[in-house]
Amino acid sequence: MSETAQPPVTGTRIVVGNDGSQPALHALEWALDHARKVGGSVTVLRAWTLATAPRPKTQTFGYVPPRADFEEAVLEDLRADTAAAVASHGQGVDVRYEAYAGPAGSALLDASEHADLVVVSSRGRGGFRGLALGSTSDQLVRHASCPVVVVRGARTNETDRTRTLDVAVPTAEDRPAE
Repeated sequence: MSETAQPPVTGTRIVVGNDGSQPALHALEWALDHARKVGGSVTVLRAWTLATAPRPKTQTFGYVPPRADFEEAVLEDLRADTAAAVASHGQGVDVRYEAYAGPAGSALLDASEHADLVVVSSRGRGGFRGLALGSTSDQLVRHASCPVVVVRGARTNETDRTRTLDVAVPTAEDRPAE
């Protein structure tokens, strides 16, 4: 769902996935900085389900609000979660917000069909800790309709462990010629 009717996007169209995690904020900052350099626009996208959506203001005991109320609650949280990053990195960048009812991978793959670039963090909130690449990032790298940038983010004990493993496993270029 788009936030409001807005003029068409011109320039480089960048979509960035945001699940509210710290790594997702690093990806958003990178996307905003890049958009400013190339004169692009950024659409911040959050996927949601009834299980993950915040409770709408209209929800009361015995009343399940319409889907639009859940989408608005997701958008409100998305704007609040990203406000500081947009304020500090988004000067002069056209920033839009979208909520997508469904899995994050599907949301970003659909968005990639109309984007020039998709930006995601290497890991989000879910999945197995310690993996260098989360399932959504992996799915995008393999199947997106446009280029994908995966922002690895800050170093942690987990990323240091995977970087050590990356160095320890020789590649074809590291092996001596036979």
